[in-house]
Amino acid sequence: MREYSIRTATDGDLGAARAVMLDAVYRDFGTGYVPHWHADIIDPAAYYLRPARHTLLVAVDGTDGSVVATAALDARGPAHPPNPRWLAERYPSGETAQLRRVCVAPEHRRRGLAARLVAGLLDFAREDGGYRSVYLHTHAHSPGALGLWESLGKIVCDERDEPGEPGRPTADVVHFELPLL
Repeated sequence: MREYSIRTATDGDLGAARAVMLDAVYRDFGTGYVPHWHADIIDPAAYYLRPARHTLLVAVDGTDGSVVATAALDARGPAHPPNPRWLAERYPSGETAQLRRVCVAPEHRRRGLAARLVAGLLDFAREDGGYRSVYLHTHAHSPGALGLWESLGKIVCDERDEPGEPGRPTADVVHFELPLL
């Protein structure tokens, strides 16, 4: 059985972390790279390593030292648009720990890496002391995502059940809140 370590990413991890995240947006999300949604993937240092109250964790394969999974947290709440306005108001920036980029390379899935990474992010948010809620959204068709998030939190908005806003079709995005305590 492979051993993995979870740790805060360093500048030296960013190329491999970027590759894991980009693979997910193409393979799992089906969106491909969209600059206004995925700028953090191209420059994770600016989004997650440099700002206070933000972090990027990586899972490292003990066999070869490669980065095989990522998970990030920032203090930016969900933006409107593209998210529903009421959601952006419920989870304001500065008070909301938003989980992002929980991505696991396909050959390393089903080993508990995402859950371990999320536990690390929740510890980070608790230690910060300034967050009042934990929010994330996921694509319903992303492999394993709904099961993981349903086991850790509660659905606060399922866009599959919502009528599309003018100019925006109904999405397969599901929004969750996780307990901070």
